[in-house]
Amino acid sequence: MTVIEVVRGDITRQDTDAVVNAANESLRGGGGVDGAIHWAAGPRLAEAGAAIAPCRRGDAKATPGFDLSPPVLHVIHTVGPVWKGGDRGEPDTLASCYRRCLEVADELGARSVAFPAISTGIFGFPPDLAARIAVTALRATPTAVTLIRLMAFDSTSERLLTGALAEAEA
Repeated sequence: MTVIEVVRGDITRQDTDAVVNAANESLRGGGGVDGAIHWAAGPRLAEAGAAIAPCRRGDAKATPGFDLSPPVLHVIHTVGPVWKGGDRGEPDTLASCYRRCLEVADELGARSVAFPAISTGIFGFPPDLAARIAVTALRATPTAVTLIRLMAFDSTSERLLTGALAEAEA
């Protein structure tokens, strides 16, 4: 059985088998959570990402966790959609990100995965809709992952994720 929990904190400090990186297509680092994960994991992460790039929107690819501490075995990079009003397939692409990350986690044998709020930063996806899509996609995807940690960066994202999770469990 998979447990989904909401945790407010730093995704780079999670004691999980894998962390998900809300990446760009180049997998070489960027801003927001992508930059934070790259900084914490060290320069080898950008080299490993470049070697497997590009990554399409809605897809996911994995690299080692390198210098993440506590030791994280894998970084699963996914490229979310840029919000353009919602009528260009953005919700389906976002759901695909979550599904593909779980598929990659299963291929890697990861049993615990920490997820950021994919596409809600500079990509502009509405956080309330993104939270509902994340929970729905994660609950609907068959997986051997036993712990899914939805990371909240601030009180607003924590409230939205907690609400989406409670709504799905009602």
